[in-house]
Amino acid sequence: MSQKTLLIVDDDSTFSSILGRALTRRGYQVFTAETAAEAVELCTQHQPQQAVVDLKLETESGLNILPQLKEVNPNIQMLILTGYSSISTAVEAIKMGAINYLCKPAGVEDILAAFSNTAPNPEASIKETPPSVDRLEWEHIQKVLTENDGNISATARNLGMHRRTLQRKLLKRPVKE
Repeated sequence: MSQKTLLIVDDDSTFSSILGRALTRRGYQVFTAETAAEAVELCTQHQPQQAVVDLKLETESGLNILPQLKEVNPNIQMLILTGYSSISTAVEAIKMGAINYLCKPAGVEDILAAFSNTAPNPEASIKETPPSVDRLEWEHIQKVLTENDGNISATARNLGMHRRTLQRKLLKRPVKE
């Protein structure tokens, strides 16, 4: 069997390097990109079987990269990995071709399991407690931000808040459930 190939798209070069080394030790040939253009170029050249895409890149959304990679390589399995999870971005990622969506921190084993477990699990446990109001606010902001293609000013107008207030909220880590 030929070597498994994987593309990592993340603007954090340290994270990409560490994840790449761990996957290389597990038999993968790894390619890394920091931008959409680099990712599409590497995907065109090497036709990787899988891709791990960060949701928030320096200047663009990882969601926008998914259809570009699928166009270049229709058989690629893509996974979104993010520290800024929300229900709306998870749904959008799946609609755009991702097979799974993981929240950081996720280890190599979690990532590999996410690629191998593509069938839905009806036995998955559902949390008994509803999310906090702060978490619901975070998810709503992420939903409106996605609807506005990442435009902070348009999102702030839609939410009825000052742009700088929205920027401060977005700089904070997502609120736990």
